Amino acid sequence: MTPERAPELSSYRVTLFFGPEPVEKEPGVLACVFNVKKRSWKAGIQVSVEIAQTHLARLGQEVRLADRIAGALTSFGTEAPGAYHARVDDLFAQAVTWCKLNLRLAAGLAQENQRIPAADLVQELNQAVAVRAEHVITYVLTELDLVNEPQSPASF
Repeated sequence: MTPERAPELSSYRVTLFFGPEPVEKEPGVLACVFNVKKRSWKAGIQVSVEIAQTHLARLGQEVRLADRIAGALTSFGTEAPGAYHARVDDLFAQAVTWCKLNLRLAAGLAQENQRIPAADLVQELNQAVAVRAEHVITYVLTELDLVNEPQSPASF
């Protein structure tokens, strides 16, 4: 997120509703559903944000997700790393889809339930995750209780 986009995004309140879940009739695609409420709206909407698992895996490699998680587990002296690894993929998918949602929010969003298909905003998401890699990793580590300071999803 660039500083000039901050005011636009701050007019939205976003919470993760559920996900990631497989998208019906689209093999290899996951979706996270977010509740989105703009200050001027009377009611919120739900936005399903989809991402291909291959795209997610590629982004994970680019930000060195596995190395970063392994390093955090080592530095925290975690005795049961398997329990952490089981959640990493889901948390990373949440963080990346949140980035994708923020890209759409920056462009404006109609007040209607909607979906952002996996094929939308691919290049923009690649750039956003590269720029926000530390925030994405910190979100995952925070959700695993492997950092001391919480990371705000709005900073994606």
